[in-house]
Amino acid sequence: MRERWIGTLRRECLDHLLITGPRHLAAVLQEYIEHYNTHRPHRSLRQQPPTGATPPRSSASLPPLRRDRLGGLVHEYAQVA
Repeated sequence: MRERWIGTLRRECLDHLLITGPRHLAAVLQEYIEHYNTHRPHRSLRQQPPTGATPPRSSASLPPLRRDRLGGLVHEYAQVA
C-alpha cells in the first residue's frame, strides 16, 4: 500500500516540480497530503476523500469554483451555491 501511495505522489506531484531544498520539499508534501486526504476522490471509497464527505451535488447552473494548489499543478473544484 505504501508503494502505491508513493507512486501516486511521484506521478501526480513530484515528477512535475523542481524541488529546491528540504524546506521546499516539506511545503510541497504538506500541501499535497492535505489535497490527497481532504479533496482528491478515491475509487475504493466511492469517490469520497479519506477525511470528511464531499458536499451533496447541487442542481444549480452556476459554474464550479476552481482552486489551484501547488502553483496550478493540482486543481480542486467545488460547487458554489
